[in-house]
Amino acid sequence: MRQTILAAAAAFVVGGIATGAVLSQAQPAPPPAQQTDGAPTPGHHWAGGWGHHPGPNGQAWMHHHHPHPFALVYRQQDRNLAPADVQKIAEGFLLWNGNHSWKVTNVAATADGPIGFDLATQEGSVIAKFTMDPHTGRIHRVG
Repeated sequence: MRQTILAAAAAFVVGGIATGAVLSQAQPAPPPAQQTDGAPTPGHHWAGGWGHHPGPNGQAWMHHHHPHPFALVYRQQDRNLAPADVQKIAEGFLLWNGNHSWKVTNVAATADGPIGFDLATQEGSVIAKFTMDPHTGRIHRVG
């Protein structure tokens, strides 16, 4: 009996060590934040979606209570978005919110930098106009 318990405990410890070793090699840590004045940087807010605003420490209000399922994906400082990327993001937003009838139209870079796009009905009637900053991914409604 004593040998069985000892063998089970040893197997449990060895399994825990092996699991820890595998998980510690899963993904390298993101580069350290270069923050000197204590203010939150624009690249360190939660990637929850349109309309979510960071809290006083730069993180989303609910971030520490509910871990994000895609926490392994590091947010790049410059997103370097192209018009095709903006179209995919806007279409993904519509699908994520269950809207299968609207479509994304008129996606093009504007003269002053942001990438403009429209949300339209299936018949082509424009519902709203937006721009997205290709570097930060921030969205602004323009009409």
